[in-house]
Amino acid sequence: MHRYRSHTCGALRDSHIDSEVRLSGWCHRIRDHGGLLFIDLRDHYGITQCVVDPDSKAFKLAETLRSEWVVKIDGRVRRRPDGTGNPDLPTGAVEVFIADIEVLGEAAELPLPVFGELEYPEETRLKYRFLDLRREKLHQNIMTRGQVIDSMRSRMKDAGFFEFQTPILTASSPEGARDFLVPSRIHPGKFYALPQAPQQYKQLLMMSGFDRYFQIAPCFRDEDPRADRLPGEFYQLDLEMSFITQEDVFATMEPVITGVFEDFANGKPVTKNWPRIPFAESLRKYGTDKPDLRNPLVMQDVSEHFRGSGFKVFTRMLEQAGNEVWAIPGPKGGSRAFCDRMNSWAQGEGQPGLGYIMWREGGEGAGPLANNIGPERTAAIREQLGLKDGDAAFFVAGDPQKFWKFAGLARTKVGEELDLIDKDRFELAWIVDFPMYEYNEDEKKVDFSHNPFSMPQGGLEALQTQDPLTIKAFQYDIACNGYEIASGGIRNHKPAAMVKAFEIAGYGEETVVERFGGMYRAFQYGAPPHGGMAAGVDRIVMLLCGTNNLREISLFPMNQRAEDLLMGAPSEATIKQLRELHIRLNLPQN
Repeated sequence: MHRYRSHTCGALRDSHIDSEVRLSGWCHRIRDHGGLLFIDLRDHYGITQCVVDPDSKAFKLAETLRSEWVVKIDGRVRRRPDGTGNPDLPTGAVEVFIADIEVLGEAAELPLPVFGELEYPEETRLKYRFLDLRREKLHQNIMTRGQVIDSMRSRMKDAGFFEFQTPILTASSPEGARDFLVPSRIHPGKFYALPQAPQQYKQLLMMSGFDRYFQIAPCFRDEDPRADRLPGEFYQLDLEMSFITQEDVFATMEPVITGVFEDFANGKPVTKNWPRIPFAESLRKYGTDKPDLRNPLVMQDVSEHFRGSGFKVFTRMLEQAGNEVWAIPGPKGGSRAFCDRMNSWAQGEGQPGLGYIMWREGGEGAGPLANNIGPERTAAIREQLGLKDGDAAFFVAGDPQKFWKFAGLARTKVGEELDLIDKDRFELAWIVDFPMYEYNEDEKKVDFSHNPFSMPQGGLEALQTQDPLTIKAFQYDIACNGYEIASGGIRNHKPAAMVKAFEIAGYGEETVVERFGGMYRAFQYGAPPHGGMAAGVDRIVMLLCGTNNLREISLFPMNQRAEDLLMGAPSEATIKQLRELHIRLNLPQN
């Protein structure tokens, strides 16, 4: 028999009854039932109930065992007594009657329990992550993550893509988030950067004639952490294709992503034919460019019903060009208590309030706005929004460029409070026609709004003749349940158009050559039309595991201060290390 085990703790079934077996694992739970000791033995594969009585030579040692001790158990498999089986366990029909126990590793007093799923402070969980990872839910999440990546790889290869690995040490990029810099010992005073994404390399692969590339790529960004993005590093399904249009990307990747979701949705519905929602339409209808389409609420412009009305606050706003009034429907939200609660919530968000109209039995509109604009306008709003008795509508007014985000939050809040969101489904959509540029208020200049390497719709001619703020790009995102899970575009592969695109954003040709020299040179030697995207592995796994925090699907994440509490990173460098790198510290004064 093997030194440590003949079977795993998830393997034993009825067919093994009367077999002599050897198991090794952790003492998950120990129960004393009037002289009988029950040990739930756990390993990676499952749990087996083991039992020992006072007549066994192993009983005395068994009494000393504690949670999370690692032991080897020899014994005979037998059927559990009638009425004591556990149908929730694959091994629940049998148990092992213990003949011998060997302690392989004792465990000190636990800083957090492994048995059960009790909430524990994040600092403790991250410092003792090796214990946290033994817990059933987190352990399963990590296994699901690996299976999701396997599914992605398989589907990408079936679609004709080949997996490549691009460099980790690369050059700093002027766009996007802050780079992580790596000092060079061989080249004093110079630095590598960890890649924020393999963007330039994957485009260079297309220049090199490889046609279809993908990888599960690590990406590094020195930015503040948040729940839907890990500090420091994350992973994405990165891909690029040659000789394709935007439609080709959609036709290729929609079944891949849909298939991955269906593999792990546990029967929950997944969108079959994804809607395509223009960026501007998404902002107006949902108040976000990553809409949660499980929420049925659609905002509408109701400005005309307030123009020249008795509600002077909105009337005066609408006298200014560009201002609008948007309505958020609230089905079955027509109670004073709910409307007042929404108004208080808006004030907590830094707003003066949230105007509303309620429709009571008989169709009469109620509330301050209804009283000011009169029954005819109130009825017209109700008809436009398709509302019924007992419903409500909430209103946001001003410059849509300034209020659309708040309007989107209000739409989400109404949907959640009225229990309108079907949580048991995955709603996917393409968000298309992103603006190529936006106006940077801080720097008072036109800037790229999304990916600087994307092809403008209309090409070089659009760059030369259109107002930059009206140019749309061949850029697209994938939204799922309120999260952006992928982003991509058709690339600007023509040197003249690339230079002009950066020129509009304030970068001269010399800057393009200096910062993107490799790719700019490659464009001079026959560049195929190409495009692609990157899907966030972490966010997809997070959605499939039913959690809203990426730390619940990552092996060894950092905390909110970008610290690795388990390994003690970041840490101070030694004087010798700094000297070899020709670095002198200039720390801030406290």
